[in-house]
Amino acid sequence: MNKLDVFRSWGRILRGYYPALSIEITRECPLRCPGCYAYEPEHLGEVGPLRSLADYKGQALVDGVMRLVKRYRPMHISIVGGEPLVRFRELDILLPRLSDLGIEVQLVTSAVRQIPPAWAQIENLRLVVSVDGLQPDHDERRKPATYERILTNIKGHRLNVHCTVTRQMLGRADYFAEFLSFWSAQPEVKKVWFSLFTPQVGASDAEMLAPDERARVLDELFALRASFPKLYLPRLVLAGLRRPPQTPAECIFARTTLSFTADLKSRITPCQFGGRPDCTQCGCIASAGFKAVGEYRLLGFIPVKSLYEASDTIGKATARLQQRQH
Repeated sequence: MNKLDVFRSWGRILRGYYPALSIEITRECPLRCPGCYAYEPEHLGEVGPLRSLADYKGQALVDGVMRLVKRYRPMHISIVGGEPLVRFRELDILLPRLSDLGIEVQLVTSAVRQIPPAWAQIENLRLVVSVDGLQPDHDERRKPATYERILTNIKGHRLNVHCTVTRQMLGRADYFAEFLSFWSAQPEVKKVWFSLFTPQVGASDAEMLAPDERARVLDELFALRASFPKLYLPRLVLAGLRRPPQTPAECIFARTTLSFTADLKSRITPCQFGGRPDCTQCGCIASAGFKAVGEYRLLGFIPVKSLYEASDTIGKATARLQQRQH
């Protein structure tokens, strides 16, 4: 987020809007990835499991997303799932319309099917492909979205690769160096991001990292920056991953991003993970990035998070006044 984006975000917040939306555009996904938070029982709470929801297709989906855009006026939208490419025909209509509105769109996909070539020409579209480690691990966890299929389906595009670090990746020396070597060599890849697996409170998932493992992974990744320029891990983001916000109330990302599930009306709270995420073990790179922005000091002494808090207070008061007037 650059300085202009920060000021634009303040403007949205002061008027009672959210700078960002995250939308689970469909409940459908051909994958069954272990540890996927979207399909965990806790994700949507009383709303029910994601696969049990009624979702939208065709013009109803396009209209539903545009209603959310009109209501909340976001600067940025993350389109997730389920698997968004299940609704590629609807996205063919939505993505150019959102781009024409000047909205930055991040589409997160497994690349299980071909990404339409025309999308490479859409301004303001950022593609993110999820990859779960080296090929043997990934292909087992994410079939049918195998390495072979991803490499075929991303041709002609420029995108970022995102990997969530799980404990299963820690038993092999140079695992992350091999991963970075492979994906950095792909001409389609602009950046490689890493998050850390984030559990629910009280969980005992096999993917969870112990505190010493977490610290060791971050040390290793930070040391690899010199060898792999495509690795995205600024020092301030690293600090955010080492000391994440301890509650949703402390997380600027959670507070500035409004998340909706596939029925386009039910909110996912307190953040995109839903349920009761263990914030003390949060490995979300977006949360870490916003924490870094919040701790940046304007003019050398004014923390951005102080201005955010003031803007948020005014914005909530503005929103309450607008609701009373209507």
